[in-house]
Amino acid sequence: MNISTAFWVWVGAFLTLCIFSFLYKDNPFYKFAEHLFVGVSNGYIVTLTWHGVLWPAALRPVLVQGHWWLIIAMIIGALYLTRFIPRISWMIRIPIAITMGYSAGAAIPAIIQAEIVRQVQGTVLTPDNFARWNAGSAGIVWSIIIFIGVVCTLSYFYFSREHKGVLGVTSRIGIIFIMVGFGAAFGYTVMARISLFIGRMQFLLGDWLGIIQ
Repeated sequence: MNISTAFWVWVGAFLTLCIFSFLYKDNPFYKFAEHLFVGVSNGYIVTLTWHGVLWPAALRPVLVQGHWWLIIAMIIGALYLTRFIPRISWMIRIPIAITMGYSAGAAIPAIIQAEIVRQVQGTVLTPDNFARWNAGSAGIVWSIIIFIGVVCTLSYFYFSREHKGVLGVTSRIGIIFIMVGFGAAFGYTVMARISLFIGRMQFLLGDWLGIIQ
């Protein structure tokens, strides 16, 4: 390991221990690492915005390629800065409205396709499910379970009638599916955090201390 690599390994180990020190209590070492992370992140975002957005998508097309009509978009974007001028701060509503309208128009069809249409397609039983069953696969079983789960979950959110009788049974089954879904989502979150912790411990015990390979 050369001197430069060793230096950055020690820096990474120091900052990792600074973050872990919060497990004891809030302290100056943790605040230092936290503030350093925020500052470096903001500097990186500013640099990325300039080299990845402002120059190639706005300034270069106008100054080099002669696309002067992009000045209108730049002016609208600059209206975000009016937030710091109280007398004309109301003008920030213009770029916000344009951004929200464009984002909604682009996102709503995609969300409907991904989270509604695809979900409906995934819960419809087709002849292919039974074909997989005849071939020795248990796909039909899982298809029926998913179908029952979707119907029962939707019935739980049907509030126009009291949950009694058949509706009461399906809604209680729906609660079970909802809890399973929440548990899986929470488990995935915990696994992700544990994975980050394991990665840091491997760095400390391997790259820094050399205890493990």
